[in-house]
Amino acid sequence: MGAGKRVVVFNSKGGVGKTTTTLNLGAALQRAGGVVRLVDLDPQGHLTRIFGLECKDVGRTAFAVYASNAPLQAEQVEQALPEIGSLVASHGNLMKVDSLFGKGPTVLNKLRQGLDSLDAVGERTSLVDCCPYIGVLSLSAIFAAETVLIPVSTDYLSLQGAQQITRALKALEPVVKRRVPRRYVLTRYDRRRKMSADIQNRMREEFGVELCQTLIGENVAVAMSPALGKDVFAYQSDSNGARDYQQLFEELHAGGVL
Repeated sequence: MGAGKRVVVFNSKGGVGKTTTTLNLGAALQRAGGVVRLVDLDPQGHLTRIFGLECKDVGRTAFAVYASNAPLQAEQVEQALPEIGSLVASHGNLMKVDSLFGKGPTVLNKLRQGLDSLDAVGERTSLVDCCPYIGVLSLSAIFAAETVLIPVSTDYLSLQGAQQITRALKALEPVVKRRVPRRYVLTRYDRRRKMSADIQNRMREEFGVELCQTLIGENVAVAMSPALGKDVFAYQSDSNGARDYQQLFEELHAGGVL
């Protein structure tokens, strides 16, 4: 059995909608009949906490991807999510990965190898919620990715974060021996603000067709649903936020990303 699709959701700027984008794209894919695995690779564990999950046994979390020398078993690290699929939970020890395991090729290939092991017995589409800084966790995610999805909220610091990631991806090309495909998606878009349109125009000029046509607007349902442990479709399926994420899923699906 081959590997499932792997999409890493990443921006080095926090507060841009990485976690909600991971959550809601996973939910949209599951609603369309896909088999989904969410991976919480952020030591802060926001995605894990949305589902009210916490695993004190570090060996049953994403940390095991880096600490174990044996092939991962699904029953070891995957927790069932009835509404979406499964979750590989975060653990605070993820913040120690850089210092414990170094930055060489062995550790940078760990996530790819771990997902290969899991897919060998149950292929799923993996959506990885990455930590908001460039280090071993995010680099290993890029090594594992088929596509990097970069949410950019409509502010200038978030745009700078996207530009930083673009430079990092360019620098990695000789190492990974390929150009890692990437898509950019504008989040928290407010049509009433001139800055939103300005950021959109600058993104279109800089990233061209790699900028998604779909805009994720500012929406109460998108903001509220994680606090209630739900994706936006389960919380309010007729909301503008649900429509935005459904449209984003359909655009990415049509483009072969999901």
